Amino acid sequence: MPRILITSALPYINGIKHLGNLAGSMLPADVYARFQRARGHETLYICATDEHGTPAELAAAEAGQDIGEYCEAQHRIQYEIGRRFGLSWDHFGRSSSPQNHRLTQSFAQSLWEAGFIEERVTQQVFSLDDRRFLPDRYVIGTCPYCGYEAARGDQCENCTRVLDPADLIQPRSAISGSTQIEIRDSKHLFLRQSLFAPKLRDWIDSKNRDWPNLVTSIAYKWLDEGLQDRGITRDLSWGVPVNAMDWGPDPEGRLPDVAGLADKVFYVWFDAPIEYIAATWEWSDARALEIGRTPDDGDWERWWREPAAADVTYVEFMGKDNVPFHTVGFPCTLFGINERLGPDGRWSRRENAPWKLVDALKGFNWLNYYGGKFSTSQHRGVFMDTALEILPADYWRWWLTANSPESADSSFTWEQFRDQVNADLADVLGNFVNRICKFTENRFDGQVPAGGEPGPLEQRLAADVAAKLAELTGYLEEREFRKSTTALRQLWVLGNQYLTEAAPWTAIKSDRDRAAVAVRAGLDLVALFAKLSEPFIPFAAETIARAVGEPYPARWPQPGQVLGTLPAGRKVAAPEVLFRKLEDAQIAEWTARFGGAELEPA
Repeated sequence: MPRILITSALPYINGIKHLGNLAGSMLPADVYARFQRARGHETLYICATDEHGTPAELAAAEAGQDIGEYCEAQHRIQYEIGRRFGLSWDHFGRSSSPQNHRLTQSFAQSLWEAGFIEERVTQQVFSLDDRRFLPDRYVIGTCPYCGYEAARGDQCENCTRVLDPADLIQPRSAISGSTQIEIRDSKHLFLRQSLFAPKLRDWIDSKNRDWPNLVTSIAYKWLDEGLQDRGITRDLSWGVPVNAMDWGPDPEGRLPDVAGLADKVFYVWFDAPIEYIAATWEWSDARALEIGRTPDDGDWERWWREPAAADVTYVEFMGKDNVPFHTVGFPCTLFGINERLGPDGRWSRRENAPWKLVDALKGFNWLNYYGGKFSTSQHRGVFMDTALEILPADYWRWWLTANSPESADSSFTWEQFRDQVNADLADVLGNFVNRICKFTENRFDGQVPAGGEPGPLEQRLAADVAAKLAELTGYLEEREFRKSTTALRQLWVLGNQYLTEAAPWTAIKSDRDRAAVAVRAGLDLVALFAKLSEPFIPFAAETIARAVGEPYPARWPQPGQVLGTLPAGRKVAAPEVLFRKLEDAQIAEWTARFGGAELEPA
């Protein structure tokens, strides 16, 4: 049976994430992880806060905190909010961890000694007013390719083209807005990505049939434009230090310029993907301590290194802006560690066990807010903390998954949110669970009734439910989240249709056994719906399972396990209202608070 390794894009440390961040990485990863655990697969869901880089430094300074204290506090906040949303990480780590420092430095050393990193003197932007070098993303100007006026020096958010600050038209400091900047020489390390272009293209070709077009099209765009070498160090104080003291010579016999690299740290996009591995190491160490074993016993490597990881299927989840770094940068890093490039241009495996590359990458488009981007500075949209202030997590989990921006950008509106929550959760699922459980309490003493034999109606129900269950299972295996929520809702509808047709409240007047058959079938569906809904709405699913005395969480059912699962005599207790309908007055209040249709672009 395969093991499933899941990672979602690391949320950045500076501030609470908005619903778009949740919808495009952590939430679908959680739905998939819960599903795979229910299937009985050994599953490891890893995430972490991305803590390095200038934005963290500036946020800490604005908060009046030491950078280390700031990151620790923000990590705790993000962890707690994620748990309240039901995110079932097996470990939520930190890219500033000792494990990530060690791995990042080790990977860089290995790449240097293999000849895949070289030193170059580059021209860096220095802000006279800010009295500091500006990292790429803190230089803003007009994109020379698409004309977007707020392009960053590392990447244009509009056309996704990778940039260098020197490419920008009319560059300025994102910190102060100053145009008083100059170019100064600075020595940096570059990952020689251009050497990997043919190998990378072959690898992407091998994934083309299985990966979403969104993902492969972005990867091919980078390749078709010519894969460029990438600077992997920065002039900053906060990050993983380069620490080249013990590096051996490269294939040309050159040693690194230790003095010239002394004040450098690794680029956040070099160390952040490595944190997926390091966070697994953190998880392994923490688990070892819990059971009295010695940390650093290597258990984490069975998820990442061949041959132990041969049975692991590794799945990544992320928004489209992160796709290039995971289809180009991180794979090139792992190629360079796993293999050697000979003078004849042939690749060969290195002696040590190779690190695992991703098997499936699920990329997402944007979730917008009334057609525009979520924005903290402009107070536009709903963020994870405020979302939980006004409604339980399951309301948000359901809507965000049902409207997942898989094939195109999607847009949140309060009106659509109200209509779908009321229709799906209150009218269909909540209504079904409530009326069958209440009827059982009122007419069968709150117990699963005995008596009667299933008839043609139940046989048809079992067949319809089994077919739809197989469809739902297939969609989840393929990570098709919109389709999976549609299939689940259709299952809920089947339950309501059955109760309407079987009408136990009418049958009981003349045929108690017939009513008992209908009630048992309805309660079996309640138990089934708890199991099938758990990946999507885990808090409500637990309440539903407890109502009919079922364990939680439970194994994912087979198509033949849909009816006849609850024993006669088991206690049934109708839960409180699962989902209260959203009222127009609430929508008006929240629209006034967070903004609404008036924000939609003309």
